[in-house]
Amino acid sequence: MPLLDYTTTVPASRTIGQVHALLVEAGARQIMTEYNATSTPTAIAFAVETGYGLRRFVLPVKAERVHAVLKRDRKVAPRYKSPEHAERVAWRIAKDWLEAQLAIIRTEMVTLDQVMLPYMVADSGHTVYELYRDQQLALMPGSDSTGVSADA
Repeated sequence: MPLLDYTTTVPASRTIGQVHALLVEAGARQIMTEYNATSTPTAIAFAVETGYGLRRFVLPVKAERVHAVLKRDRKVAPRYKSPEHAERVAWRIAKDWLEAQLAIIRTEMVTLDQVMLPYMVADSGHTVYELYRDQQLALMPGSDSTGVSADA
């Protein structure tokens, strides 16, 4: 099955603007688009007031990964396999994901910082996910979310 939004014609710049608008509506106090050395947008960084103060988040958008997936998919026509098109698709998927997360937040079933926890930036400059991945924020094997062993 081809990727969501793989036929999009919406420019990444327009989608980035839509992402900014969604974040403003969700209460973002600061929003910044990050770019790599070739001026390709790679992430949205934003800050939101939470119950624990102002927190920063970085939502990555890895168009090169989307490009690799599109190139491998035999059901995707060649016209949808360029790096430029992958950038459009990647940003569209990120926007759709963000819209879905904001919808569940609006129901008050979860909070923004709860949903975005993996993307929260710690004082070290690393995201919570990166700290977890690199074993700096390791969970004890066999424990639940409280840190209590399942055997206790």
